[in-house]
Amino acid sequence: MFSIGDKIVYPMHGAGIIESIEEKEILGEKKRYYVMKMPIGDMKVMIPINSVDSIGIRDVIDKNDADKVFESLKEKCTQQTSNWNKRYRENMSKIKSGNIFEVAEVVKSLLTREKRKGLSTGERKMLNSAKQILISELVLAKNMSPVDVEDIINERIST
Repeated sequence: MFSIGDKIVYPMHGAGIIESIEEKEILGEKKRYYVMKMPIGDMKVMIPINSVDSIGIRDVIDKNDADKVFESLKEKCTQQTSNWNKRYRENMSKIKSGNIFEVAEVVKSLLTREKRKGLSTGERKMLNSAKQILISELVLAKNMSPVDVEDIINERIST
């Protein structure tokens, strides 16, 4: 059970801070929800409390793990298949896992591929989504601005 003020990660959406816990009636059924405010885009997300475990909601990583994520971006990119469909499915699976290191790997591989060969529309959308998920968690873990986090990501991957 999370509390108001907790920093959490919602896989496929990103990280945020629980702003309130509300009870809403939707389709005749009353449920309790966490209302999470995202640090990017001023968006709010409602998460059903009884679905937290199945969704994979977790705490935001700590500062040490955030530093490890930044360091992992410097490492050489692992070779990916040239089959677009297979590569897309593998990357989507990594993003859905909710594991910040896997999301960072997707961002790194897609940014690297974009510089070498360019990306399809689908992969460009995936890159933008994965980047927002990565940035949102690192912003909360390191207490930095989204712009500063994105600058570090781009710098680490370009070198």
